[in-house]
Amino acid sequence: MKKKKDQPAPVNAELFQQALDGVIPLPPSNRISLAQQLRHASPRSTEISTHLIEDTLSDNDTGGDVPIEFLRSGMSRMTLRKLRRGRWPMQDTLDLHGFQSDAARKLLLEFLRDAVQHSLRFVCVIHGKGWQAGGKEGVLKSRVRHWLSQYSEVLAFCEAPQNAGGSGAVWVLLKAGGQSSDIPG
Repeated sequence: MKKKKDQPAPVNAELFQQALDGVIPLPPSNRISLAQQLRHASPRSTEISTHLIEDTLSDNDTGGDVPIEFLRSGMSRMTLRKLRRGRWPMQDTLDLHGFQSDAARKLLLEFLRDAVQHSLRFVCVIHGKGWQAGGKEGVLKSRVRHWLSQYSEVLAFCEAPQNAGGSGAVWVLLKAGGQSSDIPG
């Protein structure tokens, strides 16, 4: 295409408007938008948290297989099904990679209490796969899942799907404002 010397070059805004000529906007989506951005929990000083949070979780688990899911007594199995399908928007994540057991327990407690205090319902805890010699499951993996089942505000948890961490993470459903019967949608 030849340009005439006396015709000025179109400005970017004009080109953009020409490109959009005849475009019809899409109808609004029926998806729920996140009210707040994901708050990725950063590991805080465990020295501070030991003074503020009473640690009530036991490290003594049954020693059997690591549970891939948990459902609090009295909860509907449909709740667990919705959790596995990612029915609710993820509201926060805690990554425990590289932490020793004691530090991880304190961070998990602090994270869960903070999530409940801020009325978060659907969170993710990444503990890693932690394979040990002999093909045994990682210590942190089994302990995190054991701790979650002990924490009274946890209604359910399930192993995350492969695209969200697989067996190295769990999706957790928490009580809303301390009420067990208030399950979203």
